[in-house]
Amino acid sequence: MSIYRREGDEAIRMRGAAEQPPAPEADHSEVMTRMLDELPKLMVLVALIAASFSLSTVLWSGAGLLRIVAARVWQRDGAHHSSAGGGADGGERRAPRRLEPSDVAVLIAAHNEEQVIGDTIRSAAAQVPAANIFVASDGSTDGTVALAEAAGVQVIDIFPNRGKAGALVEGISRFSLRDRFQVVLLLDADSRLRPDYLLTGLPLFDDAGTVAVAGRATSALHPRPETWLGRLLTAYRERTYVFVQCMQKFGQASRRANAVAIVPGFASMYRTSILDSVDIDAAGLAIEDYNMTFEVHAKRLGRIAFHPSCAIAETQDPDTLRDYVLQMRRWSLGFWQTVRRHGAHVGVFWFSVGISIVEVLVTSIILVLALPMLLLSTLAWLLADVARLGGAGFEWAVAIAGAVPPVIVLLGLLIPDLCVTLIAAVLSRRLPNAAALCFPLLRIVDAAVCMLTFVRAFGAAGDGRWISPTRRSIPAIEARSVDPTPDSAPDSDLAPDRAVAEVVRRAAT
Repeated sequence: MSIYRREGDEAIRMRGAAEQPPAPEADHSEVMTRMLDELPKLMVLVALIAASFSLSTVLWSGAGLLRIVAARVWQRDGAHHSSAGGGADGGERRAPRRLEPSDVAVLIAAHNEEQVIGDTIRSAAAQVPAANIFVASDGSTDGTVALAEAAGVQVIDIFPNRGKAGALVEGISRFSLRDRFQVVLLLDADSRLRPDYLLTGLPLFDDAGTVAVAGRATSALHPRPETWLGRLLTAYRERTYVFVQCMQKFGQASRRANAVAIVPGFASMYRTSILDSVDIDAAGLAIEDYNMTFEVHAKRLGRIAFHPSCAIAETQDPDTLRDYVLQMRRWSLGFWQTVRRHGAHVGVFWFSVGISIVEVLVTSIILVLALPMLLLSTLAWLLADVARLGGAGFEWAVAIAGAVPPVIVLLGLLIPDLCVTLIAAVLSRRLPNAAALCFPLLRIVDAAVCMLTFVRAFGAAGDGRWISPTRRSIPAIEARSVDPTPDSAPDSDLAPDRAVAEVVRRAAT
């Protein structure tokens, strides 16, 4: 009986389902309309995210990860790789002998740097003998020359001033650095070498094909800027140093890529054997370091090495908005002038530069437009309520507020930038503070400077003469000393820093 009842119920259910009218078809036009309404918001978010994480960052971060993997492989099986040719990727041409501090000349170009020159010389004297330190004072009118002479180093006083590049050329020539030394360390007067600068940096020259070692920049924490704005500017600059050097430059320095975009003039080393081939004081350029780097690549002089753990120096960054903008303008103008001077070539470096140029211009346009867009969107959002209450003439506000709400623009600026801050914090092992929320505003300043100098670079030449930013005075304290001889202990007894230097020399691919 129950069997027949279940079958009857099933028949009734199926017959009822068959008698129901078919479901209405989806309104595809309505779906498309909703998607198109959301498209402006999506485009704004994508554009602002792309402004923080460029294709170059992704590509070179991947190359940097490959370097790390190769280093781990070498550490695990170092003997095998050593017998196969040295280094994590093999093919390294070993130099006849490891360079020593006595092979290095330190050349300091200075213009009115009496507040910092003493500390810079002391940091250099902890690395090399005083006889290896040379100062080229470029038209200084303060106590720079007297302080350098009192420190026991060799000094030339250049008048009238020629700019930093001209001072370097004069110093190299007058002190015969090409003939007397194998390496010249170009050091800014406001830079302070870390005690292990040469200990970790010189082993990178063990590859005979390496002609330059790019120093790793880090912001000087002492003396501390006195104002909140000064601390904000230096914190932002330090984030830029960490992110760019670890996420881009480390990958660019791999041996197969050899695409380092700049050997920074604040504290970097060159083999003196290539100096005759590099046009240091090229006409019409605001700065020399971009041009010197491009010269190395254009003339195929050799490899540029870089590692975040090696050749570290501290530099005083501007702590006023005026000095910051002036320095950014000088750097950016120098880059665009160098691009104009060298043009296009074939190779990994030039391809990388081409991608970077497109990204920098597009990113700058997006960031320059972001602030007006945020203000317009906020105004439209406020006026949209007037239109909804029956106010005439504010229909445009409703349209803009609906297409690009201010919260979308604000989040698009803050969230990607905060991600950059967090990545830099992890890499540097320092906790960020609340001031990081202001970093997007400084990125907009950078973008505006970039756009202005791009136009100027193709219309006017620079002469390279400089005005130093306001310096923070450094007390006359005794510099820390360090044993400058890399090979003073057997490999099995290497101190931690020397072990790092040895691993880096082998694994810096």
